[in-house]
Amino acid sequence: MKKMTSSRRHHLKSLILQIAQNWLEQEKSDDAAAKEAYIAEHCPDPDLSGDQAALMEVCKKLHAAIDKIDEERYDIASKVSKADKEIEDLKIKVVDLRGVKKPALKKVRMSADSMLKALLGSKHTVNMELRANLKQVKKEVKEESTEVLGDWRKNIEDKADRKKMFESS
Repeated sequence: MKKMTSSRRHHLKSLILQIAQNWLEQEKSDDAAAKEAYIAEHCPDPDLSGDQAALMEVCKKLHAAIDKIDEERYDIASKVSKADKEIEDLKIKVVDLRGVKKPALKKVRMSADSMLKALLGSKHTVNMELRANLKQVKKEVKEESTEVLGDWRKNIEDKADRKKMFESS
C-alpha cells in the first residue's frame, strides 16, 4: 500500500469539503422550500375583501388560532421539560445502582510541602521543612585590630602597665 502524497491528500480534502458545502446549500434550499410549502398549505392568504366587520371577524379568528397554537406550544414544552427531568433522574439512579468505581491509586512520592500545597491550594504558605523553621544563629567573628597583632612587644608593655595599676591599689 503506497502512502498518499501531501498534495494529493490536500486535493482530496478540498474536494470533500466542496461536496459537503454543496450538500449544505442544497439542504438549506430544501428546508426553505419545505417551509414555504407548509405555510402555503396551513396558512392560506386571508380574505381581506369586505367591510370592517368582516375584517374584524378575520382578526378574531387569527387571534383565536394564535392562542390555540401558543397553548399547544406551552403544553409540548412542559412535556419536554418533564421528560428531560425524568431522564436526568434515571441517569442518577443508574449511577447509584452501578456505583462509582474507585481507580487504583498509584504510590507517589511527595514532600509534605507539595502535599499541603495540593490540599490547601495556593494559599499554603507554611513551610514544612524543619531546617527552615530553625532559628538562625550568626557566629560573631572577633576581629582583633591589626595594630595589637602587629607589635607584640607593645602589647606586653601595655599588660605590664595594667599589672602595675592593680598592684598599686
